[in-house]
Amino acid sequence: MAFYPWCYTMRALNLLLVLVLPLAGCALLPDQTDETEGWSAQKLYSKAKDALDDGSYESAINYFEKLEARYPFGQYAQQALIETAYAYYKYDEPESATATLDRFIKTYPRNPHIDYAYYLKGLVNFDRTSTLLDRYLPRDPTERDAGAARDSFFDFQQLVQRFPDSKYAKDARLRMAYLRNNLAKYDVHVADYYMRRGAYIAAANRAKHVIEKYPRTPAVPEALNILIQAYQAMGLDELAADAKRVLELNFPAEAGKGGVPEHVDG
Repeated sequence: MAFYPWCYTMRALNLLLVLVLPLAGCALLPDQTDETEGWSAQKLYSKAKDALDDGSYESAINYFEKLEARYPFGQYAQQALIETAYAYYKYDEPESATATLDRFIKTYPRNPHIDYAYYLKGLVNFDRTSTLLDRYLPRDPTERDAGAARDSFFDFQQLVQRFPDSKYAKDARLRMAYLRNNLAKYDVHVADYYMRRGAYIAAANRAKHVIEKYPRTPAVPEALNILIQAYQAMGLDELAADAKRVLELNFPAEAGKGGVPEHVDG
């Protein structure tokens, strides 16, 4: 076999490149060092609170989550978790906010701020009753999907039942009254929709639901009017007459406003 010294030279050069290039590549990469490495729980919490107060919610979330991960059993861990939920709420991340609050409530049921956790969860769902489009093109809130409103009502209800003396209870009750009126009105819209579609049984059932579940709301007269129409449409004249007497007795000014005919053939 012929001996070619330059072949060994090329092999040595290739080997050298294989070893050197990865090192050179590492040198070209940006520094990945975490600035918070080695920070105490107190420093992380302080930085997170500063970011939260400045409205830098994404940074606050990042700091709070690092604090909880590094010091899960420390004195700041519980407070960091509920502050994270608030930061998610302000950052328009309602799903993350409610998930974090659920975890807080389940993990720390005896925390002195547990009432605030229920209140904040109610606020998160309360704000979900309106969308970004609604902010620019306002519409009747009772015509939106009622899922978030029901969730919010339940959250506030949990607060006032478990912690009736909480400083958040008064506002929660006011919001519950507002939500209750809206939920009743929403069901009236549904009953009216069924009525216009000729689904009289469904319309009557939804109207009765409003009357029974939301008896002291402004939607009750409308529900009674729809109930009368539905009964008359089905030929249930005695039931229609009973509903009409209830309407005239309790809401005389509202009687007939729904355009109730004397009889509608089914």
